[in-house]
Amino acid sequence: MSLGLGLRYLSNQLNISIPDLSILLPVMGTLGLILIVLEGSLDLTISRENLNLIKTSFASAAILLVIFIVLFGFFLCYFEHFPIRMSILNAIPFGIISGAVAIPSALYLNSNDREFIVYESSVSDILGILLFNFMVFNELTLGKGIVLFIVEVIVSVIFSLLISLGLAFMLHKIGHHVKYVIIITLVILVYVLANLIHWPSLLVVLIFGLILNNNRLFQTKYIKNHIDIKTFNINLRAFKQITGELTFLVRSFFFLIFGFYTSIVDLLNLQNLISSVSIIFSIFLLRGLFLRFILHKPLTPLFYFAPRGLITILLFLSIPAGLKLPFMSEGLITQIIFITIFIMVFGNFISQKKLVHSE
Repeated sequence: MSLGLGLRYLSNQLNISIPDLSILLPVMGTLGLILIVLEGSLDLTISRENLNLIKTSFASAAILLVIFIVLFGFFLCYFEHFPIRMSILNAIPFGIISGAVAIPSALYLNSNDREFIVYESSVSDILGILLFNFMVFNELTLGKGIVLFIVEVIVSVIFSLLISLGLAFMLHKIGHHVKYVIIITLVILVYVLANLIHWPSLLVVLIFGLILNNNRLFQTKYIKNHIDIKTFNINLRAFKQITGELTFLVRSFFFLIFGFYTSIVDLLNLQNLISSVSIIFSIFLLRGLFLRFILHKPLTPLFYFAPRGLITILLFLSIPAGLKLPFMSEGLITQIIFITIFIMVFGNFISQKKLVHSE
């Protein structure tokens, strides 16, 4: 993002004309989100030993997201007098932890903290998008809408399991030297089709990655007769590497373009800064209280890993014009992203320092 800001300044100074690339942001953002969740899920291991870790990370993602949305939505509705639907819809992007930033940044933490952050940020992304789509597209009464929402989630999980098993089988059986890109393309296609009918499409991506990385749970006698497990795991390692490199490429270009089209004036706006600091303070206050008194976890490093990023931008760009709050701007979003990332960098630094001293 900083590089994008610098290139914008340089192009203005040198009078270099650059075509409008901002139309690529929603496409690259969606592609980046799919790849990030896929990459993160390919590193997750499901076992009895980490079952408690999975439960606490899911609880952290869901409860903190809901509490923040309720409190922020209540503030906007009661004190600022905005309609309740508009208030909740605009609160959702700020409540979601960005897996695009958190997952790669947690690479050098210990395994428990890293898996907690991967699960938490992935679930936060998925739940945030589910709630966002529910608020945008639901035309039913609240009760009927919630029932339909639950049914869609259950059907989507079943659908995801079947599709994921089919894609995993294809990964093993395709004999052509170009097969990893084909599988990734099919995952994206399934995501898009599920998204068109407003189903929780990221669940497909998450479950697919979990099935691949935890294939030992599905190694029945029938499976072993049809699939060479050793060859499958060799293919899986190559697939992980291709996915990681492609994710890095897409994520980097997304933030570069977003930084390029961010207004310096909006970024340095004092009124925006007051709003962004207030939002960030509430995010980390809730997180600190929840980690300390509900989950009984040490604050370092998990407290600092609540960055906002790609998903925040993506949902901000997706808010219908008639439902966007007047003070919502790219400058405000960018300030929140920058500050939460700086907080995460600080947390990463002190956790690494503690690790070095303990060794």
